[in-house]
Formats: sequence, C-alpha cells, structure tokens
Amino acid sequence: MKNLLFLLTFALLIVGCSSPKRLSKVPLTEYDKYTKYGVKERADGFEITVFYSKYQFIPESSVIVAACKSAATAIAYEVAETKGRKIKPINEQRIKVSTGRNGLSGKTSCLAVAIVEWE
Repeated sequence: MKNLLFLLTFALLIVGCSSPKRLSKVPLTEYDKYTKYGVKERADGFEITVFYSKYQFIPESSVIVAACKSAATAIAYEVAETKGRKIKPINEQRIKVSTGRNGLSGKTSCLAVAIVEWE
C-alpha cells in the first residue's frame, strides 16, 4: 500500500510539471540568479527574450509574469544603452509571455519576448 501511495504521489508531481513554451530560439545568456536573456538583431531594432525562474512555496504566476516583463523592459534599455541608441517606449501589453511550473523543484518560470524598436 505504501508503494502504491508513493507511486501515485510521484506520478502527480510529474504531471504537475510544465515549462514555458519556447517563443524564440535565440541563445540565452545569464543576467542574474533568476534571469537569462538573449538578443536577436532586427533592421528596426532588436528582439529581446527573457527567461525568469524562481522558487515559490505558494505558486503565484502573476508575480513571476510581472517580474519577467519588468526584466525584459529593463534589459532592453540596458542593451540599447550599450549600443549607444535610444529605443521607443515598450508597451508591456505587447510582450508575449509563457509560464510554467515545476512541481518537483517548486520553481515557477516565465519566458517573455518583446520587439524593441529604435527611436
């Protein structure tokens, strides 16, 4: 009976795992403890992809999505600054996001992709 309970618990944990859908195939570079990012050049600017993942005891995906969008915006401005260019304001409602949760590790993840245009 204990083995059956263990197997059932393990199966539920595995089923509870999901990862964000990959919205971009750009390689990612570590930004900080929770964040990785990638930049794909475009004629009118660039595309920024951000992967944000953090442990949450109580899953709150809306908090992770907000942090992910904020990181995408902040990193976009940093990238533009290193290139010596200015960008148009980023509309956070146009940032594409995908979320996931790993039931085994307790991590909630978000992948965000935004198109950034030069001024």
